[in-house]
Amino acid sequence: MDTEERRRGILDTARREGSVGVNALADLFKVAKETVRRDLHVLEEHGLVRRTHGGAYPVESAGFETTLAVRTTRNVPQKSRIATAAADLLGDAETVFVDEGFTPQLIAEALPQDRPLTVVTASLAVATSLAGAEKTSVLLLGGRVRGSTMATVDHWASRMLADFVIDLAYLGANGISREYGLTTPDPAVAEVKAQALRGSRRRVFAGIHSKFGAVSFCRFAGVGDFEAIVTDAGLSSAEAQRYSLLGPQVIRV
Repeated sequence: MDTEERRRGILDTARREGSVGVNALADLFKVAKETVRRDLHVLEEHGLVRRTHGGAYPVESAGFETTLAVRTTRNVPQKSRIATAAADLLGDAETVFVDEGFTPQLIAEALPQDRPLTVVTASLAVATSLAGAEKTSVLLLGGRVRGSTMATVDHWASRMLADFVIDLAYLGANGISREYGLTTPDPAVAEVKAQALRGSRRRVFAGIHSKFGAVSFCRFAGVGDFEAIVTDAGLSSAEAQRYSLLGPQVIRV
């Protein structure tokens, strides 16, 4: 196996497993750990992975997106804390948009069920999780279902959203950066998110710290469009301050 084949193998493994470790990769490809570190450095320079202490995880891009099933197994404690903190921002909102993705699904499950609430969502998982809540009305947007995320897209979903005025939108993204704002790989997904943004009075972004600094293909919002950003303590206080200078309150949990 030559260098390029090994690096493709490392990237395929990272995308399949959700993350990779240097030690495991060295054993898998029968090379020295330092060789793996060099490979990860090159892959990071090409924007394909982001390195962590002892390993790396894949960066989502126009050509690659992790599935909902993978997302439900990664950073679950942090995502649960983020979801709880985001749900606490509900205030007196009566109509809520909940985005696709695992963290938004956790937010939906953390919303109060002892008061009337209307939840609009493109996510089949969110709709299913709330369907049994007695005081919660769920409006599931129609459209083409993306198998990787189990969420609806295309003009049917956007047209339905265009008719609503929503008190609060909980939105996720594949990447968030101070320069490029919030991005996602798929134009159809970006349009649904952008329409939710246009039709909402308040907006909250919720996402794990690894989303920060990542840039994907389609921009749908600026950082300043949000009243709050909720993430975990993996985002440094200094970086949180830089984002807050663009407008939103940044909450680290």
